[in-house]
Amino acid sequence: MAHYLIIGSYTSEAWAAQIKNPRNRVEAIRPMIEEHGGKIETAYYAFGDYDIFVILEFPDNVSAAAISIAVGSSGAFSSFKTVPLLTMEEGLEAITRAGGASYTTPGN
Repeated sequence: MAHYLIIGSYTSEAWAAQIKNPRNRVEAIRPMIEEHGGKIETAYYAFGDYDIFVILEFPDNVSAAAISIAVGSSGAFSSFKTVPLLTMEEGLEAITRAGGASYTTPGN
């Protein structure tokens, strides 16, 4: 299965709701993730530019995109990103293939 990194920043309203009713957000989203064939690998709260970091597994890009669209459209986040991840082996294969790719720069 493919891995994806979710990065998000909660809105002040979402933080206020969580303060009023604290709840493990991983457990809250787990059923939705699993219904789409996914698995939560790990999740962290953070401080700084982003509030949450979650690594998920999904069987395909469409499943990951569906979840990303659903969560991103909820209004709970002021910033929300889904980043496809490559294993080290996949990254090395991509780098190796790039060595054989012919690219012509614009203007040439």
